[in-house]
Amino acid sequence: MTERWAWAEIDLGAVARNVVRMRAAAQPAGVWAVVKADGYGHGALRVARAAQAAGATGLCVALVQEGVALRRAGVGGPILVLSEQPPEQLDEAVEHDLALTVYSATAVEAANQAAQRRTKVGYPVHLKVDTGMHRVGCHPADAAGLIERIEASPGLALAGVATHLAVADEPDDPYTGQQLATFATVRRSVPAGVLVHAANSAGALAHPAARHDVVRVGIALYGISPGPGVGPWVSDLEPVLSLRAKVSHRQRRAAGDRISYGLRHTFGRDTTVATLPIGYADGVPRRLSSTGGVVLIGGRRRPIVGVVTMDQLMVDLGDDEVAIGDEAVLIGRQGDEEIRAAEWAERLGTIGYEIVCGISARVPRRYRE
Repeated sequence: MTERWAWAEIDLGAVARNVVRMRAAAQPAGVWAVVKADGYGHGALRVARAAQAAGATGLCVALVQEGVALRRAGVGGPILVLSEQPPEQLDEAVEHDLALTVYSATAVEAANQAAQRRTKVGYPVHLKVDTGMHRVGCHPADAAGLIERIEASPGLALAGVATHLAVADEPDDPYTGQQLATFATVRRSVPAGVLVHAANSAGALAHPAARHDVVRVGIALYGISPGPGVGPWVSDLEPVLSLRAKVSHRQRRAAGDRISYGLRHTFGRDTTVATLPIGYADGVPRRLSSTGGVVLIGGRRRPIVGVVTMDQLMVDLGDDEVAIGDEAVLIGRQGDEEIRAAEWAERLGTIGYEIVCGISARVPRRYRE
């Protein structure tokens, strides 16, 4: 079947180079690559393999299903599930050797039972401590007791102790230091040989005290800044994903004509309009045109006009020529111009994570090694 005239290109070489850069930034800590949410929309399996080949010593996922898919595809090495999972999924997690995160006595017991049902001894679990993110994790005062409970469970072994940083992308905020100080008190109860990890991408880049044994690199792996506050540390990271389409229709519109649903855009002059076969069902937000969204055609920025529809959007080219099949770039580089996911995020009042995760599964991914 001929591929769609809309696709995402994934540069696996950029993944590898970003891993190498993050390893250098975080040393002597190791790098674990976060490939949850289908590798932030980039493709978990291909990204995981590229990251491991470049020196990532572990992988992180959000769901048991995500880890199982990697195992079934032949991915080895440590894979950590980052939060507690439904008890009925633990047998499958153990069967596929996925390290489990726990932060309650109930979860410790459920993991122990699943390990024993699979005749496992010393099955790896990581204890998550809430030092101030207040999303998940045990209270710091409960950590020592949970460590004792894990060590007393015949099916389990404490493989790691972790926390998560809430404002690491704002390096001047003292809250990260407070979190790390709280975590330091917990670390006194951690036995020797247990992995300690706290840093996300921003923590790994901007907070040396957060690096510990390993860092969990998510958004930086994909060449996207964790936030404007860490700009000085991300300039050499390479964007991995570009979003592209081909012109599927061209038309000449007269001054005064209106376009797209609601007829909200009126042309002030005669102009050429190109239609691209990509829309909000593919992850291009419907309101992008009203916030100044552009695409690249012929190496120049061209405004999106009218609301983005489910499967298509329209672009104003003025008097420039365009042919059916010409390539347009929505995210990425064309000639001397570039549009980054961060630019979309700024226009839409969100973050780069949401932009790339929002590119839907119906957009084919094309991989460059």
